[in-house]
Amino acid sequence: MPPPHSAGILLFRQRDGPTEVLLIKPGGPFWRNKDAGAWMIPKGLVEPGEAPAEAALREFAEETGTQLASVPFPLAKVRQAGGKIVEAFAVEGDFDVGTLKSIDFALEWPPKSGRIERFPEAEAARWMTLSEARVMMLPSQLPLLDALEEKLKG
Repeated sequence: MPPPHSAGILLFRQRDGPTEVLLIKPGGPFWRNKDAGAWMIPKGLVEPGEAPAEAALREFAEETGTQLASVPFPLAKVRQAGGKIVEAFAVEGDFDVGTLKSIDFALEWPPKSGRIERFPEAEAARWMTLSEARVMMLPSQLPLLDALEEKLKG
């Protein structure tokens, strides 16, 4: 069986200063007390029959509450620590992090309690410079920053 396949968007902006990227912090109890090394791109599973770029745009909208109007370009594929393949796309744009409105997911919490709790898929969003993102981002997604830097040079 092939590993799970996800797709996501690395949104970036170039203003007067250094390039910045938008990262999200996942919601839920697993991520609650984590910060450095926990931030990631908005992403999720590619559904059967769905193109990865379509999945990336859908997931961005679900996790941020915002539809992107621009067409993303292919960036890179990475394998996360758990084996999941993440196909990333990049697009230049802007997003007001104060408007974050993520969909929720259900989870039995605490484990084996029989209680179902709801948590946001993304509990926070933040613009970060590439150097800040290198500290805060999930280690397995760090190659996406290198790929973005290469694309922007070319």
